[in-house]
Amino acid sequence: MTQIERYIFRIAFGAFLSCLVGLTGTIWVTQALRELDLITAKGQTLVIFFLITGLSLPTLITVIAPVALFIAVVYALNKLNGDSELIVMSAAGMKPRRILRPFLTLGLAVSFAVAFLTIQVMPSSFQELRDVLTRVRGDFIANVVKEGQFTQLDSGITFHFRERGPGGTLLGIFIQDKREPGKSVVYLAERGQAVDYGGQSYLALEKGSVHRQQKDSRDSSIITFERYTVDLAAFTPPDGEVTYKPRERSTTQLFFPDRSENYYQLQKGRFRSELHDRLSSWLYPLALTFIAFAALGDPRTTRQGRGAAVAGAVVAVVVLRIAGFAATSAATRSQGAVVAIYAVPLVAIAWSSVLIFYGPAVRTWSARAARSFAGLLSRPRLSRA
Repeated sequence: MTQIERYIFRIAFGAFLSCLVGLTGTIWVTQALRELDLITAKGQTLVIFFLITGLSLPTLITVIAPVALFIAVVYALNKLNGDSELIVMSAAGMKPRRILRPFLTLGLAVSFAVAFLTIQVMPSSFQELRDVLTRVRGDFIANVVKEGQFTQLDSGITFHFRERGPGGTLLGIFIQDKREPGKSVVYLAERGQAVDYGGQSYLALEKGSVHRQQKDSRDSSIITFERYTVDLAAFTPPDGEVTYKPRERSTTQLFFPDRSENYYQLQKGRFRSELHDRLSSWLYPLALTFIAFAALGDPRTTRQGRGAAVAGAVVAVVVLRIAGFAATSAATRSQGAVVAIYAVPLVAIAWSSVLIFYGPAVRTWSARAARSFAGLLSRPRLSRA
């Protein structure tokens, strides 16, 4: 790129990074606030909190990046025009394709990043998020037992704790185990906390005692302890088979699905639309770049307003995204609608390119057509006698 093109690229790239970081950070904070109950109500650690909220970042970036790119191109073009730099470039004979080149370079870079995130990273993040949420929901301490209540499980265990302390600590623990016929074991402890070791979950009890008693005997053995560990695997029911949704499956699995799977037989349309939506996602950053440049790429004096052009570009982007969502939804029901998934952004790119490179000719032809149509309407009609 020439020095002027690098100058334009720096302006657009700086604006893009600012918008991307600002919008992503703002939306991520709102999402994170919704997950605060993981710590306050479910006693999960900060690691789990940041893991769950962090796994949503690839999705946020793929949605926000095209919008941030559009805002960056609009900002850069308005800045260049406001400083009369765009007018000077045009007067010096700089063709639209040279002014477009740095924006197109940035658009291609964003398209590559969006394609990588959508095809490779997002399915993995969705799958990992599903696994983490499944483990959190299956957490016996966080979701099954309630503070101050006696909880009876189907396995023959009764669990109770007085209150939840700081850091997920349970205070005043009572556990009665009657899984073995004719035998009762009661655990009493001042406090306890769930810990993970070797991929298994345990409840570490502190300062308590174990009471063992046979059914037909009045005698019981009491063992006091400073620390005692109970395996929580016996408290939770066995996990069922996890079925991943289309968006949680890798792109390879969407290309080559297991056609004998019952879930695939019921959701063929969703598999098809998800696959082609991923493969077409990289086209939208380019489409938004071309739309913004087609609307604001022409140099204008300070007396010529650009508000209408910005509004028109925004409307075009909204219509483009609605059409894209409609095409993806239609592809779920009809295989023929797959063409529309790719046609929507490609048509936007093609039409914007016509306006960029042949704008004066198109406007001249449109003006002539409008005058001809107005002349036909104003021509007097002969009345029949």
